[in-house]
Amino acid sequence: MSEQTSPTPIRVVLADDHAVLRGALAGYLAGVPDLEVVGTAGDGAVAVALVERLAPDVVLMDLQMPGMDGVAATRAIVARGGTDVLILTSFSDADRIVAALDAGAVGYLLKDAEPDEVVQGVRQVRRGESPIHPRAARQLLTARPAATDPAAALSPREREVLVLVRRGLVNKQIARELGITERTVKAHLTSVFAGIGVQDRTQAAVWAERHGLGD
Repeated sequence: MSEQTSPTPIRVVLADDHAVLRGALAGYLAGVPDLEVVGTAGDGAVAVALVERLAPDVVLMDLQMPGMDGVAATRAIVARGGTDVLILTSFSDADRIVAALDAGAVGYLLKDAEPDEVVQGVRQVRRGESPIHPRAARQLLTARPAATDPAAALSPREREVLVLVRRGLVNKQIARELGITERTVKAHLTSVFAGIGVQDRTQAAVWAERHGLGD
C-alpha cells in the first residue's frame, strides 16, 4: 500500500452480523500497519458498548443487524462523540444512505469494495474526509425526483446545512448551530454537492440563493 500512513495506528471497531465476513475483514485489517482492530461486534448494541469502553477512532458499521440496527447504533455513537462511523454495507438505496448520513455517519462504502478500498476509506475518515462509494453517490443523484422546486429533493438535514452555507457559516459554525460534528457536516455537504450538481460551497451558496433556500 503506497499511501502515506499514520505513525499512530487508527483504532477500529468492526460491527457486522456476519461472523465470517467480520472475521475475514478483521484478519485483513490486522495486516495493515497503521490500523488496529480493537474490537468486533455482531449487533449494534454491542458496537455501542464497545465504543463506550474502548473509544476507537473509527467504527466500520453494517446497517442491517439484529436488535439495534446500524442507523440507531450510529446515532448513539455519534452522540457520544470522539468516534467516527463509516458505513460498510450491501445496501445502496438512497433511503438508507440518507438515513445513515442523517444519523451522523461520515462515509458510506459498499461490501463489494476491494479490501484496500476499505482501508483507504478508514484513512480518509481519519483525515476528515467523507468517502462515498460511487454507486451510493449515483443513487443519491438518481433518486432525487424531478420537481418544480429542486430543493424539495434534499433531506431536511441537507436543507439545513445548505441554508447555513448560504448564510456564510463555516463547517465549525454549522456543526455548533445544528448540534452535530464537523465531519458530519462534511458528509452532508458531499451529498448535497452531488445532489445539486455543484463542486464547492461557493457554488452551493449561489444555488441555494437562486432556489430561495433560507429566504
